[in-house]
Amino acid sequence: MEQDHHGRPSYRVGGKIFATQWDDDHVNVMVDEGGIRTAIDADPEACEEVWWGKRLAAVRVDLRHVRAEMLADLLADAWETKAPKRLLRS
Repeated sequence: MEQDHHGRPSYRVGGKIFATQWDDDHVNVMVDEGGIRTAIDADPEACEEVWWGKRLAAVRVDLRHVRAEMLADLLADAWETKAPKRLLRS
């Protein structure tokens, strides 16, 4: 579900944000630290760290450079991390 988050579109599952559209060219995807580091290592041209205070919080994905498969995988991982257990496959 898409909802406003401080003037930007956010994408949520179970009321929790798993991605935000930062601008026309970037989306922040809320995966765990391992997922953030893996994404950056795999494609440093398309991915960078997003810090929230002292916490590594998300990976910023440059939509102009990312491979569609990588973006889909990141969004699926973020969705699964935030989704309530009742929505996950057994």
